[in-house]
Amino acid sequence: MSIKAAIFDWDGTVVDSIEHISDCLHHAATSIGYPALERSAYSNIIGLGLVEALRTLYPAITTDDMVAMRDAYSSHFMATAATAQKVFPGITDILQDLHNSNRYCAVATGKSRRGLDRALEHSQLGSWFHITRCADETRSKPDPSMLVEILAHLKLEPSEAVMIGDTSYDLDMAANIGMPSIGVPWGAHQHDVLARCRPIAIASSVAELRDLLR
Repeated sequence: MSIKAAIFDWDGTVVDSIEHISDCLHHAATSIGYPALERSAYSNIIGLGLVEALRTLYPAITTDDMVAMRDAYSSHFMATAATAQKVFPGITDILQDLHNSNRYCAVATGKSRRGLDRALEHSQLGSWFHITRCADETRSKPDPSMLVEILAHLKLEPSEAVMIGDTSYDLDMAANIGMPSIGVPWGAHQHDVLARCRPIAIASSVAELRDLLR
C-alpha cells in the first residue's frame, strides 16, 4: 500500500485479549451487584472507552456505580494483565516490515493510558510505535479525535495513513475523517459487521494483512 503510516487498534487486533476483557467486564459488573450479561454483549462493546462501554452495557448505571465498576474493572484487569498480552502470531513481522520500509506505526485504542502503557511493556512492542493515543486522553471511538492527533503529530493527511481494527468503531472512526481502513475479523466483530463499514479490505488472517501492507 502507498501509505506512510499504519495505525493499529490494540485489543483484538494486535493482541488476543477479547476473552480477558470480557471476563474483566463480567467481574466488574457482578462484583457490585449488576446482572451478568451474555459474553457477546461484553465483546461487542470492546473498542469503546471504558465509560462509554459501561454506559452501553448498563444504560441506567448511576454515577457512583460507574466509579465502583470502573475501579473493579481496572483492579481485576491490572491483576491479570501480565499474562494476557498474547500478541497474535505474525504481528511483529508486520511491524518489522513497516519499520524496514520507513513507515510509521501508531496505536489508537479504547484502553486507558495506564492500561496501554502496561500492555506495551508486557508485550514488548512499545518500541515499534512512534505515537499512541488512548480514549481517556481524547474522545472514545468512533469520534476521530485520536486519529486527528496522531496525524497532526506525524504531519500526515488522512489519505496517507490506514486504520487497522477489529471493530466497527475502528473503521467508523477512520471513515469520519476520510481515512482508509482495513478490518480484521479475528477480534470482537465478525466479517459481516466490518463489511458494513466499507473498509478498503478485510484481512482474513495476519498473513493476509501483512501482504496488504506491503
